[in-house]
Amino acid sequence: MWRDAVLVAGKDLRIELRSRVALWQVVPVAVLSLVLYGFALGPGRRALAGAAPGLFWLAVLFSTVLATQRSVAIESGEGTRDGLRSSGIDPAGVFLGKAAAVAVELAVLQVVLWAAMTLLFGVHLRVGWLALVASLLATCGLAVAGTLYGALSAGLRVRETLLPLLVLPILAPVLLAASRAWAAALAGSPAAGVSWLRVLGPFAAVYLVVGVVLYGPLLEAG
Repeated sequence: MWRDAVLVAGKDLRIELRSRVALWQVVPVAVLSLVLYGFALGPGRRALAGAAPGLFWLAVLFSTVLATQRSVAIESGEGTRDGLRSSGIDPAGVFLGKAAAVAVELAVLQVVLWAAMTLLFGVHLRVGWLALVASLLATCGLAVAGTLYGALSAGLRVRETLLPLLVLPILAPVLLAASRAWAAALAGSPAAGVSWLRVLGPFAAVYLVVGVVLYGPLLEAG
């Protein structure tokens, strides 16, 4: 399973590096959304600093939908899914590999977004380890849940519009918990942020287990 996961993740990441879809579409959209949020809130640095964690994770959340749609589109070619089913690759490995590829893309995106937000909003982390742990857990949760719901919508003609309707409400707890944890990291209050890690960790674990179990049937159904 783990060997298959590495193969699938490597394949998806190589496709992204060659196509540069994430570079030319996902990252610019995410950064542009931060700029527009800044315009909407006005020039006041205090308002921007207070809203920064929520705006950051809102941009990441919408980018998760785009990255997941791209991950699904890779396997949507004629006969691609049939070839994947008949290849003998463990479906759990496919799920883990595709989720890992999405997680890597989201991690790179967050680095770019944080640099942009530091420049635009003038905010700085006071508790770096809390923000890092929250980011890792939230990224895992977003990637595994997005990949699972991407597989659920993959066989439908309206998957581009259905996927956001399915996944955005499910990912709302990640948005809330990650935003609060980052707000605590910015404020220098680690005790207030640790409690939100208890939301992010179980969320990622539950969807990881569910994805490993259900991805095979979803792949067959698609």
